[in-house]
Amino acid sequence: MNIDGVKTGIVLDHIKAGKSMEIYSLLQLEKLDCSVAIIQNVVSRKYGKKDIIKIDSMIDLDLDILGFIDPNITINKVVDGVLSSKDHLQLPKELVNVIKCQNPRCITSVEREIPHVFYLADKTSGKYLCKYCDVESKQNK
Repeated sequence: MNIDGVKTGIVLDHIKAGKSMEIYSLLQLEKLDCSVAIIQNVVSRKYGKKDIIKIDSMIDLDLDILGFIDPNITINKVVDGVLSSKDHLQLPKELVNVIKCQNPRCITSVEREIPHVFYLADKTSGKYLCKYCDVESKQNK
């Protein structure tokens, strides 16, 4: 299969296989007024299989969401057909309204307007805890 390159835009590469649709949804890419290509299960020497998302426009990306879903994602920015920058992600120290606390006793379950805030408790395991009740997120990888 041959997928054309991006003339000016962003290529999200090295996405863990099967995670591209989650990224598409969380970043609300369906609301963009440009072409977005999702390529799944691409053969990769380094990862076995990976997903790729190509966005045919320069947009602001929520790096916290991307870093939480998969810190191995590479963000390639292309201008006039030439790679202008390549950024690597890491796990964000704090997540706001990306994941929700599942603890029924947490203040966020009662007070709906309070933001869901999680902090990175263990970088090695990717463990996030609720800021208010210290319950571990079940939405971790």
